[in-house]
Amino acid sequence: MRIEELSELLRDRYENAPKQEQVANIHLFGIEYGEIIKKHNHKISEIIKLAEMKKSYNVELSKGIKLSKFVKLK
Repeated sequence: MRIEELSELLRDRYENAPKQEQVANIHLFGIEYGEIIKKHNHKISEIIKLAEMKKSYNVELSKGIKLSKFVKLK
């Protein structure tokens, strides 16, 4: 999956998340797409930048990606 596609999906999920659940959706995105991001060596900072999100969300996406080793979505 191309980095542009990932960024677009992330932005869409963030913008359409229920109020007060935006950060949780970033974590969930990292869990769901963590393996793809790692496999293609995509930079977290680049995904966030292309998604036009705050730099501070790099940390939140990183948390989700790290969790992807341990968590499966329902």
